[in-house]
Amino acid sequence: MNLMRDLLVDGGVAVGTAGGLGSEVPFLADAGFDFLIFDTQHSPVEIKQLAGPIASIRRRHATPIVRVGDNNAEQICYALDQGAKGIIAPMVNTPEQAEDMVQSCKYPMEGVRSNAGPRGEWGEFKSYREYMDIVNRDVLIIPMVETQEAMDNLEAIVKTPGVNCCLIGPSDLSINLDVPLDYTNQKYLDALDRVGSTCRENDVAPGMYFVPPGIEPSVLIEKGFQFFTLAWNGWAKEGIQKGIASIR
Repeated sequence: MNLMRDLLVDGGVAVGTAGGLGSEVPFLADAGFDFLIFDTQHSPVEIKQLAGPIASIRRRHATPIVRVGDNNAEQICYALDQGAKGIIAPMVNTPEQAEDMVQSCKYPMEGVRSNAGPRGEWGEFKSYREYMDIVNRDVLIIPMVETQEAMDNLEAIVKTPGVNCCLIGPSDLSINLDVPLDYTNQKYLDALDRVGSTCRENDVAPGMYFVPPGIEPSVLIEKGFQFFTLAWNGWAKEGIQKGIASIR
């Protein structure tokens, strides 16, 4: 029901990219990416505007994930109602906030998500209860670790029942560790190691919102990280140039 979740549970590495109102979402969803992230925190996009783009990738390969602007039940409900199969919430600093996020993402009796009818992208079910149980099992719940407070509470956040993944916000974490954008600073690298090991010990997938400059994806994979986003524009340009060259 959620290919991205299955990949992470099996220990695989998921590679995604950003989707948006102005990008070729259906093309990207079948280009080989495992997920598309639709950001509503640091972009001028309202959650309910995503209904069309997310609907356009139904039954395609990539899993739609929405980053909400705040760990807020209303925003999370809006995003899930548009068809998101995963939710990213920023600045989750305590286990209580992680628990609030889980509750907002899941239907009763595991959570408090309001019901708006079955979503077709999850499949067809014999009963509404079966539909809700599958969504509760398969929805990706991804709190972001971006502050010193979150690092202090890392183990408790990761151990929160229902949390599937733990996502580092690379720039914010570096700023809050007092090594702003110094991604190769040993203090920063030590934090990455700790997040990677803590997640693996608790069967939670560690991830990076983007690959920081100066760090290769292979280094993140060696540290145990299982998913990250990459820019697709350069790859697309390279492919177009190769196609034109083959004709000429």
